[in-house]
Amino acid sequence: MPLLDANLAFPVTHPDGRVSKTTMYLKNVIDHPRMEIGDYSYFTHYGRLEDTAEILAPYLWPESREKLVIGKFVQIARGAYFMTSSGNHPMGGITTYPFRIFKPETFGYKDLPVKDTVVEHDVWIGHGAVVMPGVTIGAGAIVAAASVVTRDVPPYAVVGGNPAGIIRMRYPVEVIGEILALAWWDWPIDKIEANLAALESGDLAALKRA
Repeated sequence: MPLLDANLAFPVTHPDGRVSKTTMYLKNVIDHPRMEIGDYSYFTHYGRLEDTAEILAPYLWPESREKLVIGKFVQIARGAYFMTSSGNHPMGGITTYPFRIFKPETFGYKDLPVKDTVVEHDVWIGHGAVVMPGVTIGAGAIVAAASVVTRDVPPYAVVGGNPAGIIRMRYPVEVIGEILALAWWDWPIDKIEANLAALESGDLAALKRA
């Protein structure tokens, strides 16, 4: 029996049998037309379950034009959240006051540019991090706690700070290319779990043989 069950809402069970109700697989607890979420991606928060989408992306509404796209096996810590384009104010004039949001017929500032926010597979977003509108975070990246991500993050980069900058790359460029080509996150879960030792130790040669 696999360790992971993609159909669970609450995937963490403590050794004493307690099921954690603060860590959840997002795909199974969110029904939002502007969010696309992959299997096994989780988020931890203390709010009400029905408020999960709003806690994760407080300015992404059903009528928004942009999307929040989250890949598989993404890990989002408590306090992290996404600013999305619908939270922007008009900045081209004298005032930034969002007058139009107070009338249904003008709500949404449809003339403002929007861009999807994308989190690729196996990204770890640390406690209290903020991801700004339109950012793409590449696969395997790590976002340090309390960081503010204002621009795209390359795959397998470790970023931190405000604004977040690259602290280091997790692997050399040629190795990153090999890992991305491997795309282990698309393997069947049984195959992933059969190769956990190699995944956790970074044994790329063993993973290529799998």
